[in-house]
Amino acid sequence: MSIIYAIDLIGTLVFAISGVLTGISKRFDIFGASVLGFVTSVGGGTLRDMLTGSLPVSWIQDINYVLIIFLAVPLVYFFRKTILKLRKTMFLFDSIGIGLFTVLGVQKCLDLGLSPVICVLMGAISAVFGGVLRDTLSNEVPLIFRKEIYATACLLGGMVYLFMSSLSIPLYIAQAGSVLIIIVIRVLAVKNHWSLHIHRESK
Repeated sequence: MSIIYAIDLIGTLVFAISGVLTGISKRFDIFGASVLGFVTSVGGGTLRDMLTGSLPVSWIQDINYVLIIFLAVPLVYFFRKTILKLRKTMFLFDSIGIGLFTVLGVQKCLDLGLSPVICVLMGAISAVFGGVLRDTLSNEVPLIFRKEIYATACLLGGMVYLFMSSLSIPLYIAQAGSVLIIIVIRVLAVKNHWSLHIHRESK
């Protein structure tokens, strides 16, 4: 098992846990919480594969992703208090997850011969659309539509990955460097309360 594949599975688990936690906080039953965990973890990759015609979608071809998602449900129900205490650790894993999903999404689209702009957009969609589905289904305004820097970090990281790839830098260095940039941007943005400008209409 490669390191990237292992981290990808961990990222999937963290996103699934995020969805299940949201479902429980919204008083969903176990089925509803499970569905929320599922769409959070694979929603972005599914949309990317459907838009690019990469069928069947990636998680259908690898049962490990489904098993990881199912694992998230009992983990949350039996260890919810412990998981909530690890909120900072979960945030770090979430940041690693969006970084990795962005880079993997960009690379998959590059392999399909798509234009660089589309590759970056698909990378960002891979990383954030699961969260959009989670928030929408739980009747919340999606995080990417608020002022918090989230999708912006993915777009910047995707562009950095394209640039590093064009320099013939070894793949693992380009991937690790781009993921690290996304993590750093995300962590610094939250720590320093960075946000995008919100236009307010004058009365």
